[in-house]
Amino acid sequence: MTTLHQPAVPTADDALSVWPASAVEPREGELTVGGVALAELADRFGTPVYVIDEDEVRERCRTYRHAFPDAEVLYAAKAFLCRAMIHWMAEEGLGLDVCSAGELELAVTTGFPPERIVLHGNAKSPRDLDTALRLGVGRIVIDSPSEIARLAAAVGPDGRQRVMVRVVPGISAGGHEKIRTGTEDQKFGLSIADGYAQHAIARILGQPQLELTGLHCHLGSQITSVKPYLAAVRRMVGLMARLNEQHGMVLRELDLGGGHGIAYRPGEPALDLTALARKVRAELTEACAAAGLTVPRLIIEPGRAIAGPAGIALYHVLSVKRTGAHTYVAVDGGMSDNPRPALYGVRYAPRLVGRHSTAAPAPVTVVGRHCEAGDIVAADVELPDDIRPGDLLAVPAAGAYHLSMASGYNLVGRPPVVAVGDGHARLLIRRESLEDIRSRDVGL
Repeated sequence: MTTLHQPAVPTADDALSVWPASAVEPREGELTVGGVALAELADRFGTPVYVIDEDEVRERCRTYRHAFPDAEVLYAAKAFLCRAMIHWMAEEGLGLDVCSAGELELAVTTGFPPERIVLHGNAKSPRDLDTALRLGVGRIVIDSPSEIARLAAAVGPDGRQRVMVRVVPGISAGGHEKIRTGTEDQKFGLSIADGYAQHAIARILGQPQLELTGLHCHLGSQITSVKPYLAAVRRMVGLMARLNEQHGMVLRELDLGGGHGIAYRPGEPALDLTALARKVRAELTEACAAAGLTVPRLIIEPGRAIAGPAGIALYHVLSVKRTGAHTYVAVDGGMSDNPRPALYGVRYAPRLVGRHSTAAPAPVTVVGRHCEAGDIVAADVELPDDIRPGDLLAVPAAGAYHLSMASGYNLVGRPPVVAVGDGHARLLIRRESLEDIRSRDVGL
């Protein structure tokens, strides 16, 4: 079974610890994933290209279901979504967490059961809500007071829609301030501390078209400690107890969101999923017993922890520039296919593949091809000192929030996505062509 926990201290043999479990180095300088050589994939599909190991995705889904056998596991579609990914989630028994009409429609038109989908978002458009109601989405997470009346009106007097309320528990957690969403005074959710959550819930109870099934919270992203989740359980159960006293209601669901951190470089910590499952279950049981409540069904929403470690980005080196004390290795992709280093200062561990080098490692900064000084793929990493144009670099842990956040900057076109498994490769998403870009421009 795939583990979702990485060692906190690097060891001599953990060079492939952040790669899919199928990653093998059959010969020095060669690397295969899913039984396919990465250099062969670069030759066949061109670069930049994203490679996703199907077996790694599926095994991580099974690991979650095994760790949380009594919980509902929803894959957070925003991490990475395509028709194949939707199909894999359906087959592995996961639900989906979506945040737009686009994600929702892609899922349902692929054949995913709408009742196993949850829609949330801090600013849902009329199209988002109309699409959710038309397709019969399972739950809608209410994020602001204005959504209550809008949603009730859209449902109509004879309709019924299950909803949850996103609560801000006032807990700071996450790898960067821009991805911490459980704290006070930010755009997501309704605060317990100032009473907005309680007020919204009272309003929902006055709308017969809306059926409140439970509470939702999401603390942030890239969380590697169990403690914030335990604090969230205590605060959410405390709110459930107050609601029970005030309204006599028993909420049957508690969604703790996702944000489960992964290691991007060897030796970095990741969230220990086994410990998370055991401790959250114990904390929830104990807190509900103390409050005299029935234990609600737990819902979790992993995205990065399923897709991230299964993905690899491949780039060709275009130039090597030595200026003063720095060496810049420029590749044929960058912030248009992975904005995360520019947004959050994320650090990766690229690897030379396709040839064996005997040169000593030297510090370099891998940069992208775009017209921004902040277009950096990997800062201050070690690569062989003879790195040269034409070399192939592979970046692990690239399956989440790369292509899903890609842009059209400089009109270079978004990369394709290729799935590997059992020695075979197949195209999931084709490369965005110049014709694709031209066809959207109707200005003449």
